[in-house]
Amino acid sequence: MRLDDVRGFVFDVDGTLVHRAGDEVRVLPGALELLTAIRASGRPFALFTNGSHVSPAAFARDLRDAGLPVPDESMVTPLVSVQTHLRRRGLGPVTLFGTEAARDYLEAAGVTIADDASDAEAVFVAHADAVDFPSLERAARAVMRGAPLLTGSYAPAYAGADGPISSRGAMLTAALAKATGARPTVVGKPSRAALETVSDRLGVAPRELAVIGDDLTMDVALGRLGGAKTILVGSGISGLLALDGIPATRRPDTVVAGVGELLERI
Repeated sequence: MRLDDVRGFVFDVDGTLVHRAGDEVRVLPGALELLTAIRASGRPFALFTNGSHVSPAAFARDLRDAGLPVPDESMVTPLVSVQTHLRRRGLGPVTLFGTEAARDYLEAAGVTIADDASDAEAVFVAHADAVDFPSLERAARAVMRGAPLLTGSYAPAYAGADGPISSRGAMLTAALAKATGARPTVVGKPSRAALETVSDRLGVAPRELAVIGDDLTMDVALGRLGGAKTILVGSGISGLLALDGIPATRRPDTVVAGVGELLERI
């Protein structure tokens, strides 16, 4: 599959462009060369990670420190796409489960964080370093009163250098879902909010994008939502799968071992 007609690219991060081992970020083979070639072609790219413990700019800095040419404006996370969802639904104050960095970022972006869950019009679960039962109980009551339960990701894990890394946000969301009977709404990958966010950020219609990632349930699913070209890489959580072995409803357009294989296709 050629990518000459693609007008914009959306990449996953962990398992696609890099692997993490503790605080170390390891750039995967071909990632630097591919991003450099896309920039040279004059086409935009965005990186979308479901990580939400720091601001998008902090993620971008880490990747630049590792050697990847990622401007701040190219980095997208659920802390960005949740804003799209809140605006679209007209939702006001939000009860947040997240880090201080996430709270600071959202407040600077104009999101009102409800310190009292009784005032919350939504509950948003990002990555949290710690949580207590009273906070969970207050949030659960808000959800039972009708506040939607939003989560950056509901995937149980993401790819690390030494195997899957458990998602704390998914654990916390599952606890609230169990306590309330509510069905969580994902605002990271895959979601309409995420797709709309990257499409607006790049100025490219979803059908003219290529979405590249290592997870069938997140990256490929995100691209399929908007009719984008979808590419599964075998360097991460899903592994290297045979295309004909993937159910048609989840099947990417092509499978490659790693992003380096895409250099000759762009």
